[in-house]
Amino acid sequence: MSELPAAVAPDALAARAAALDAADPLAHVRDRFALGDTSRADAADAADAAEAGAGGEAGEGREGREGGAAGGAAGEGAGAVGRAPVYLDGNSLGALPTTVLPRLADVVAREWGELRIRSWEESGWWTAPERIGDRIAPLVGAAPGQVVVGDSTSVNVFKALVAAVRMAPQGRDEILVDAATFPTDGYIAQSAARLTGRTLRAVPADGIARAASDRTAVALVNHVDYRTGRLHDLRGVTAALHAAGALAVWDLCHSAGALPVALDADGVDLAVGCTYKYLNGGPGAPAYLYVRAEHQPRFDSPLPGWNSHADPFGMAPGYVAAQGPARGRVGTPEILSLLALDAALDAWEGVALADVRAKSLALTDFFLECVAATAPAGRLESVTPEAHAERGSQVSLRCVDAGEVMRELTARGVVGDFRRPDVLRFGFTPLYTRYADAWRAARVLADILVERDTAAGTADTADLSADPGVLPGAGTETRPEGQPEGDREGTP
Repeated sequence: MSELPAAVAPDALAARAAALDAADPLAHVRDRFALGDTSRADAADAADAAEAGAGGEAGEGREGREGGAAGGAAGEGAGAVGRAPVYLDGNSLGALPTTVLPRLADVVAREWGELRIRSWEESGWWTAPERIGDRIAPLVGAAPGQVVVGDSTSVNVFKALVAAVRMAPQGRDEILVDAATFPTDGYIAQSAARLTGRTLRAVPADGIARAASDRTAVALVNHVDYRTGRLHDLRGVTAALHAAGALAVWDLCHSAGALPVALDADGVDLAVGCTYKYLNGGPGAPAYLYVRAEHQPRFDSPLPGWNSHADPFGMAPGYVAAQGPARGRVGTPEILSLLALDAALDAWEGVALADVRAKSLALTDFFLECVAATAPAGRLESVTPEAHAERGSQVSLRCVDAGEVMRELTARGVVGDFRRPDVLRFGFTPLYTRYADAWRAARVLADILVERDTAAGTADTADLSADPGVLPGAGTETRPEGQPEGDREGTP
C-alpha cells in the first residue's frame, strides 16, 4: 500500500493546475472529444486559480486541509449544475471523439443506405479488421500485419490461450494465470484448461516469472491490474516465460493508449485488448488480437470461421486457414462499431506516446498531492503504487464507505467508479483530462468526506493503517488454483 504524499497548501495546487494546463503539450487534443459545454467550467476553473483556493489558507495541517476542503469545495455540488463533469472513468469507457458521429452518419446513410452490399468491397468493409488493426499496431509497439480487430476481449483471450497451448512444446500440462486478473480472463482460462486437458494455476502477477517451469505451456498476464492500477513488467515476465520454454499472452486492456507498449521489441507472443477504454472506440467496440509474425503460420484458432478461411467465398467443407493476421478472424465483422473505432483513432493523429505517458504520470502524481492536501487525515489510502515504473494511468483509493462516496461524487459532477468492497477508482486519460479536473475532483472528494464525517460525528471513521490483507487486486493475497478474484461494476 502507498501512503498519500505529504500535504501541500491548497492555494499552491490551484495555481499549479492552471500553470500545468497552460503548458500541456497535449492540451489541444482535448478539443477532439465531445466533453459537453466546457465554457462555464473553464471560466469557473480560471476563477478557482485566480482565487488560489482561498478556503485553504487556514493552514497546512489536518485542520487546514479539512478547512480548505470545506471552504474551497463548498458549493461544488450546486456549482456542478451546468458545469461540464469531470470525467475520470476513461479506464472504463473513453469519451466520444468528435470524428465518430459524422463518420457513422456517412456509413449508415451512404455506405449502407446507398451502396448496400457493394460496400463490402467498394467501402473497404471486408478488409477493415486488418486495416484498423494496422492503425492500432503503433499504439502497442507492433509492426503492421500482426493485429486484427474483431470479436470481444473474452473471445480473443480464448483464441489466444488455446492457440498458445497448441503451439507450446509437448508435455506442457500447465497454464498460469494472473491471480488478480479481471474475472472474465479467469473464467476463460479455466475453460481453456478444461478443453485442452491442462491444469490451471493462479499466481500473483509479480510471481509468474518465478512460477514458470518446464511444465508451463503459457501464462496469461494483465499488463495493468484493473483494480489497483499496478503496472507489471511485460518485458521481464515475457523473458522469464521464454527462458522456461513457455509462451506469454498479455491483456493490454488497461495499458494500450495510456502508456507505451512494445510488443515486438519485448518478444510478446500473443496479446489481446479492448478498444473502448483509452482508445475511445465506444461501448461494445470490438477488441483486437496480436499474433507475433513468427507464430502466425502455427496459429491454430479454436474458433475457425469462414472469415478466417483462405478462400472464404469458396464455401469449401474443409477448413484451410488464411495467411497473416486474418487467421484471428471468425465471423462477419461488426461493421458499425468497427468503423466507429476507425474514426475514433483519428484522435491519435500527431500524438506521441511519450507525451501521453509523461502527462499520465504527472496527472496521477498531482491528483495524489491534491487529495493529500484536502482530504481528512487517515480517511483514504492509495492502493496504486507510488513508483512510476509500477503505475498505470489510474489512482485507486481505499475508502471504507467507497460506494456511497462515489455515488455522491457522481451526483456532484465528478465521475469515477467503485470497486467492491472499498476502492474508489479514478482513471486519467491524458488526451482529454486536465490538471484542473484532477484538482476539482480532489476538492469535491474532500468536501464529501468532511460532510460525511461531520454528519457521523467523527473525523476518523476507520483505521486504514490496519493490515489490508484481503484488499482485492493488491497482488499480495492468495487464492485457490484456478479461482481468480474480482467483481464487475459496469465495465472493468
